[in-house]
Amino acid sequence: MTTRLASETTPIFLGGEFVDEGTPLEVRNPATGELVATTWQAGPEQLERATAAAVEAAPKMRRLASFERRNVLQHVADRIAAEADELAELLTRESGKPIRDAKGEVARAALTFRVAGEEALRINGEWIPLDWNAANRGRSGIVRRYPIGPVAGISPFNFPLNLAAHKVAPAIAAGCSIVLKPPSKDPLVMLRVAGYIGETSLPRGAVSILPMDRPTGDRMVSDDRFKLLSFTGSPSVGWKMKAEAGKKKVVLELGGNAGAIVDETADLNWAVARLVFGSFAYAGQVCISVQRIYVVRGVYEEFTRRFVEKVREVKVGDPLDPATDLGPMVDRKAVARTDQWVHEALDAGARALVGGEPRDLFYPATVLVDVPRDARVCGEEVFAPVVNLFPVDSFADAIAQINDSQFGLQCGVFTGDLERTLTAHDELEVGGVIVNDVPTWRIDPMPYGGVKDSGLGREGLRWSIEDMTEPRLLAFARPL
Repeated sequence: MTTRLASETTPIFLGGEFVDEGTPLEVRNPATGELVATTWQAGPEQLERATAAAVEAAPKMRRLASFERRNVLQHVADRIAAEADELAELLTRESGKPIRDAKGEVARAALTFRVAGEEALRINGEWIPLDWNAANRGRSGIVRRYPIGPVAGISPFNFPLNLAAHKVAPAIAAGCSIVLKPPSKDPLVMLRVAGYIGETSLPRGAVSILPMDRPTGDRMVSDDRFKLLSFTGSPSVGWKMKAEAGKKKVVLELGGNAGAIVDETADLNWAVARLVFGSFAYAGQVCISVQRIYVVRGVYEEFTRRFVEKVREVKVGDPLDPATDLGPMVDRKAVARTDQWVHEALDAGARALVGGEPRDLFYPATVLVDVPRDARVCGEEVFAPVVNLFPVDSFADAIAQINDSQFGLQCGVFTGDLERTLTAHDELEVGGVIVNDVPTWRIDPMPYGGVKDSGLGREGLRWSIEDMTEPRLLAFARPL
């Protein structure tokens, strides 16, 4: 494979132009420590210029025709698809994500931009009758949706391309300008996509993509010139941002400790295969990674036997090797925290059916049983390749255990029973119930988000566009 990787110095995208400004930022491969590229971390001066450019571009963005916004988004989707292999290798090198997963993320990003382009053509309003009593005879109304204005987007390290696309693509579709803060650990792939955006006819200043440190990014949160904040990241940071965001609309996609249920009617071979994937994809560094599995006692022993057998086949190694299942974690701090939480659980009586000692940034696939409910590895978001197995007496007991959590993002339910499927939909306190697949599953057009500490609002292109627009009523009185 011949790949055009990041240059020795990769510029940042400020107000529609690439510039070499700010503080140098080295981006290193977490698997090897090699320098992938040096880019720039924007400071207050660069952010102010980007913000002013977004404000100036906002009226021009709102006047773009639907087909113009669609054409921009389709161009970006086409360019991502055309350079998919290069983008996937770059993504793997800067993030440590296994190349198979990186290719999947690139494909999803192309889909995200393409669907956003389609949604740009159907931002619907409605006609409503207002003649609900005699005094209002002859009255009717039209509701249209208008762009909310400049958007501040903050995206995380674990999906540096597609979760950033979920900020930028719906903003363009809605007719909003946007300043995006991509993750400082792996910003290069989104800076490559900025080049595709720069090839389009978008108004100058409509999009800026600026790596920043947290204090600089916090300025976006409190800046009233931004009319919406879209943040994906940790709950502690997200809820703090909401408190500091002032009057702007806030959409939060936060953490979880996703659960799954397996009952006696489930296809165990399918459930095992999918749950192994859902537990260890990208080293568990996914907010909907499987963390808790509740298995009805009648099949618990057989499920556990097959699950452990399959986990032992998980291959740890070079992320660029297509055979690798489990790559490195993001940094040594994450490895140390994971190891501490696992040992806390073991000291409290848990047992490891599969596990081992960490090696550099690689944490082994770990399966725990007999985990105390108050152990952090169970009750908090572990964000690591660690999963807990629990036997339960009934399907109803499993639902109760899933709901006994501060989080509520998604849940996987493996069952062949329609009534239990409907009960799960009624009773589970989560944003999404995924039947016969893992909570880790997501396709980008669907509404995605959580309840409780897992977030506020929904992403998914149509839902994001609705958040990035405001309804406005035009009421008519017909003289009688």
